[in-house]
Amino acid sequence: MNKQVLYLDDLNVGDTFISEKYHLSADKIKRFAREFDPQVFHCDENLAEDTFFKGLAASGWHTAAITMKLVTDSLPFAHGVIGAGGEIKWPQPTRPNDVLYVKSTIKEIKPSKSKPNQALLFVECETLNQRNEVCQNLVAKLLSFRKS
Repeated sequence: MNKQVLYLDDLNVGDTFISEKYHLSADKIKRFAREFDPQVFHCDENLAEDTFFKGLAASGWHTAAITMKLVTDSLPFAHGVIGAGGEIKWPQPTRPNDVLYVKSTIKEIKPSKSKPNQALLFVECETLNQRNEVCQNLVAKLLSFRKS
């Protein structure tokens, strides 16, 4: 089945997209951390108890990677999800057994002055857990293109 593809002319401020869900386990957290962010609060449940996080927590970069997977699967932008910067916040840790999903909302569409066939989209991507608590907030600048 072909997924609907959206061009710049199809998009409006306020459009919202909801991703599928992603189940996070302690093993996935530790596997990612050992390779990319090997700190005790990401790698060892026992040692993590005596840290700022008071238990095992996913690396923020792991949450960001999961977010990217969920965003690319849920934003059907023509030519793909092409980033041009952004701002990221982690208001609370992502934990083992969290079930994550992303709610992406177009906040602003800024047409290019020099390239009339494209625009910058400012998209707020909230990564939420099963209790609808925000684990990550990303305001991404994404390229969008008109249908040629």
